Amino acid sequence: MIMDGNGRWAKKRGAIRLRGHRAGADTVERVLGYCEKYGVRYLTLYAFSTENWSRPKAEVDGLMKLLSKFLKEKVGKLVKSKCRFRAIGRIGDLSPALQRQIADVEEATKGFERNLILCLSYGGQAEIVDAARSLAADAAAGRIRPEDIDERLFASRLYAPDVPPPDLILRTSGEFRLSNFLLWEAAYSELYVTPVLWPDFGEDDFVEALRSFASRTRKFGGLADAASSEGKEGATCS
Repeated sequence: MIMDGNGRWAKKRGAIRLRGHRAGADTVERVLGYCEKYGVRYLTLYAFSTENWSRPKAEVDGLMKLLSKFLKEKVGKLVKSKCRFRAIGRIGDLSPALQRQIADVEEATKGFERNLILCLSYGGQAEIVDAARSLAADAAAGRIRPEDIDERLFASRLYAPDVPPPDLILRTSGEFRLSNFLLWEAAYSELYVTPVLWPDFGEDDFVEALRSFASRTRKFGGLADAASSEGKEGATCS
């Protein structure tokens, strides 16, 4: 999910952008509940991009405090609902204190089958560059040959190689673009855009997105009939 529209939600109410981000954090908790109710095992949220560092310092600091507060307050609920927390991106860009907090929550929730994945200091292009650097280092050291590199090996160097590619990418606020989100992983993802701003996103909106996804025929570049039968056997929801 690309959680877009927090700033516009706040502006409509004559409030500062951070108020919109706070309201958006409440939506995250609601959406986690919807995922549990409707059997969605993987929820990946675009929380903070590599480009977001260029926003005003006050807004960035507020977002980091909001993230810390979310982790502190929700770790118990994540454990209770048996949901694994993970953070992907250039986590080293975050403060040491926040990195430790993330690591603690990841440790406390490891082993659960349901997943909440936050993209933090994340960019799809940065992820591809980091994967390429990893492979280049191995090739230079003689651990792999250039001709060994294929799509499967490249994918193994992404931030979360064990997570299946997203079946559905949902964006709120009506913008029709990926904004550097999961560029490699989204190769065959279905896209769904709603004009609803993220803080207003509710269960009816969530169910409508699932209905839209269920009505589609996924081809994966092949014949529709064959792809449909394969998809029914192996599909996961993200």
